[in-house]
Amino acid sequence: MSETRSTDDPSSGDPSGALSAVPAAGSRRGLTVNGSVKYFYGPMDCGKSTLALQMDHNHSRQGRRGLLLTRLDRSRQGQITSRIGITREAVEVDDDMDLAELVRKSWAAGRRVDYLIIDEAQFFTPTQVEQLTQLADDVQVDIYAFGIATDFRGKLFPGSARWFELADEVLPLQVEVLCWCGRPGRFNARVVDDQIVRDGATVVVADTVAPAEPGTADAVRYQVLCRAHHRSGDLGPSSGEGTLPLTSQ
Repeated sequence: MSETRSTDDPSSGDPSGALSAVPAAGSRRGLTVNGSVKYFYGPMDCGKSTLALQMDHNHSRQGRRGLLLTRLDRSRQGQITSRIGITREAVEVDDDMDLAELVRKSWAAGRRVDYLIIDEAQFFTPTQVEQLTQLADDVQVDIYAFGIATDFRGKLFPGSARWFELADEVLPLQVEVLCWCGRPGRFNARVVDDQIVRDGATVVVADTVAPAEPGTADAVRYQVLCRAHHRSGDLGPSSGEGTLPLTSQ
């Protein structure tokens, strides 16, 4: 009497049965779905705040609910502002704020949070970056962060370093900012009275436009330079006077 083997039995010689219990390579079946963490970075003037607000618009019009967070916006108020005139209210974050608790309070108040928009992300503490990535992993909140990679000395901000380490995707913005010489500008030089300064506090809030009153605290500005001219301290033949400031951040 002949013996009939099930095709589900790997020993039956049926290759399709032998492989049926093995998931395809790259299959995500059975895996927990996590939120996405993306860090968009670039120098000043490359449009980070504009893109942050556009991202919020695109998600909200599809019915998603988000929170906007910022730290030390150029307006010095609790909002995200773009040089092209777009402004949205945002939560102003300080070093002691627990961002996971902020989201939990929103839920407790009956407000759903599907995503977070983080502007000026370089100013968030490494601990806060960790809180945000844990939200993505544990409760599937998508995180979209926008910031500057390096400070006026060309060194990574501590917050940006943590974003680089933990984000699922680290994406340079595609709007190219140019040095006065025409080469790509990546360095944010701090300028006081038309001279690059190399020392001082890591965080000094200022803009890329020329100050209204030289010799005052508002005399601090920033200028985007290529590596060579950041190193040499050469601000160009006009030192920024009479040039068209680029829009956005």
